[in-house]
Amino acid sequence: MDLRDTPEEAAFRAEVRAWLDTNLPEEKRGWRGGAQRFDDAFGREWSRKLYEAGYAGLTWPKEYGGAGAPYSFQAIFYEEMATAQAPPHVGVIGLGMAGPTIMAHGTDAQKEAHLAKILSAEEIWCQGFSEPDAGSDLAAARTHAERRGDVYVVNGQKVWSSFAHIADFCILVTLSDPEAARYKGLTYLIVDMRAPGVEVRPLRQITGEAEFNEIFFTDVEVPVSNRLGEEGEGWQVAMTTLLHERATLGFALTAALDVGVGRLLSTAREHADGDQGRRERIAAEWIELQALRFTNYRALGTYQRTGMPGPEGSAIKLRWSEQNQRMTKLGRELLGPEGILDDGWWHYNQLRSRGNTIEAGTSEVLRNIIAERVLGLPRSR
Repeated sequence: MDLRDTPEEAAFRAEVRAWLDTNLPEEKRGWRGGAQRFDDAFGREWSRKLYEAGYAGLTWPKEYGGAGAPYSFQAIFYEEMATAQAPPHVGVIGLGMAGPTIMAHGTDAQKEAHLAKILSAEEIWCQGFSEPDAGSDLAAARTHAERRGDVYVVNGQKVWSSFAHIADFCILVTLSDPEAARYKGLTYLIVDMRAPGVEVRPLRQITGEAEFNEIFFTDVEVPVSNRLGEEGEGWQVAMTTLLHERATLGFALTAALDVGVGRLLSTAREHADGDQGRRERIAAEWIELQALRFTNYRALGTYQRTGMPGPEGSAIKLRWSEQNQRMTKLGRELLGPEGILDDGWWHYNQLRSRGNTIEAGTSEVLRNIIAERVLGLPRSR
């Protein structure tokens, strides 16, 4: 396999790099992440710029406002954004999850109402999948949706919902038929986050920031016209969402990790102590990064051939989350006590990394996916 850019890909990479050099203010580089993605007013302005430049929804079909670009262009865009340490589009859940799901399962009216506004960041979306008693087991969802004429009345609770406190809409998986067999009684809804009965409570993390939220639904009326797919087919619709979530996520994660490893090398040079064990640990992180990079290319090849993401996305996310925890821990060690006295980049990211093995699928769930879909082992239940 030739892993070099094609002439078209090289031209696109140069275009993105030049655009970022021209449009991204120097003081906005080095984006730390965390709650900064919500609190910085620059986020919406920057997202609008990305949209106007044609970089929002790169792989979306042109009929829905996207660029109709190949998935390799999306991967290149993620790499160049991470290299420039640029803020991402604030509507990441809309772009990567809600939008593709609406395109696949939505009505013409739903597409007309939402897709263009997702691209331009006029609408911010959040995800209502995880629950306190279900965790990552989506089939165990108990947030209930009772059909009453032209509306569903929703009661329940969701947790770990990024963007919920600023979101306009939520993609929500509900249990509409408690008597149905597992996976059969779920219904997928679009919920207006300003509807009466919707309450958002921020969850403060170890970093001191409130980056995730709980969402409580108390007799929330959702029009039947806001359903995605048929009643009872929410599991199938949700699988569309999750497949798109991980389709090119690996490139964004690996590109960000590449920046982190580069910073690790710089930190090591500035705080060299001749410890051979630390040198070997740094080398191991660089090697792991290269393995992730090539796994991404393999996953992209599968996606381009079949149009469907393979299980590599789960493996990439699993390995990335654990490596990021190791890498940030090592960075803190290299700095010693001063790690919490300067701008705190390593200290903050070590604390923030603790959530990596929970968000976007826990490591336990991802290991089950790999065991069943890659290794062919028996189902865990």
